[in-house]
Amino acid sequence: MKTILARTPHETSFSRRHFHWRKKTLVGDEAEVEGDPIELPKTTTYEQKVCTTNVVGGGGGEVKKRRSSAVAVIKLKWALASATLMRQRPRSGPPGLGPRVTGTLYGHRKGHVQLAFQDGPRSGPAFLIELATPTAGLVREMASGMVRVALECDRRARPRPSEDEKPRRLIDEPMWRTYCNGRMRGFASRRECGPSDWRVFNAVEMVSMGAGVLPGCDEPGLNGPGLGEVMYMRAGFERVVGSKDSEAFYMINPDPKSGGPELSIYLLRV
Repeated sequence: MKTILARTPHETSFSRRHFHWRKKTLVGDEAEVEGDPIELPKTTTYEQKVCTTNVVGGGGGEVKKRRSSAVAVIKLKWALASATLMRQRPRSGPPGLGPRVTGTLYGHRKGHVQLAFQDGPRSGPAFLIELATPTAGLVREMASGMVRVALECDRRARPRPSEDEKPRRLIDEPMWRTYCNGRMRGFASRRECGPSDWRVFNAVEMVSMGAGVLPGCDEPGLNGPGLGEVMYMRAGFERVVGSKDSEAFYMINPDPKSGGPELSIYLLRV
């Protein structure tokens, strides 16, 4: 039996039967290939599996990212649309007040002072009363640098509210006794917001803190027409709730060193 010896390590009987080796000859920058091309077995190697998995996984991740981005955009649009509808839709219940409110004192130069508290500059007044104090008198009090206004109402004996009826809030009381720096200043009554009041609120909507004068108008409200210009003072207030029968509003002064007026308003049910 004749034994076939291999001249090289790669030249064996097995390799001769199953593979066609090709020989590369490099001439300059070009490569010439001699012989038939190699026929690789139709098996999937580990490297091919890894590459295929990476390609598929990468494409799937990109699709998932696109889908998540589209879902996030849709959710954002729904949130903005809901916020717009809630802003345009009137509130079902009475407006309330938070820990920071906007307070406005205004009135005709020859009339009486109106006091309003709003939860925000653009919201309706949750508390609007007409004081018996003349506007000129309040201006003189404010010139002293410190004003303390106390509003008192009586706790009347009322029947126990039903399950559907809620007890009256302190800011919903209709009548108040007014004290300014310890002196009795008559009575104050709660009133509804009319067209003249909205005219003032719209005019001072962009004012966060300050005082000024608005031109007078002949519309009904604000103590009637022909009472001169409308004077106003507007600022932010910190609301402190002591109990269901006591609340306090402290004017926030952004610069305490400026020596501006200090105003505090107290609501008491006694």
